[in-house]
Amino acid sequence: MGRSLIWVQGNIDPGWACSSCPWKFPVPTLLASDDAKSAYDRLAAAKFREHSCDAEGPAAAVKKNTEPTFAERASKLIKAGYKPKDAADLVAQEILLEHGHQPGVREKVRADAEEFLLRVRKGLI
Repeated sequence: MGRSLIWVQGNIDPGWACSSCPWKFPVPTLLASDDAKSAYDRLAAAKFREHSCDAEGPAAAVKKNTEPTFAERASKLIKAGYKPKDAADLVAQEILLEHGHQPGVREKVRADAEEFLLRVRKGLI
């Protein structure tokens, strides 16, 4: 499967992105005129063609990230008073919003949530 240039729309940092890796080309803050938007699109396409995806793929890029783990994020919510199931659901939704455009993330989040709740039930967390 080849990579493609995709548009990522969200509350935080919308812009063009690679379908196969974490590469992203965010929208500049003062992009108003049609000419500026057209120039941005052309520049994003050129930068996309120049970039090379991580050799290990998108799942490895998410793991290399210095973000807290699923369990760390959910534990923080539990300490703030959330029930474990609610905390796991919230963290899963956050991660999908942040990384949902990357292949395999949905399955990893589901597995992480199940593992977290299992460890809570066993009293390991």
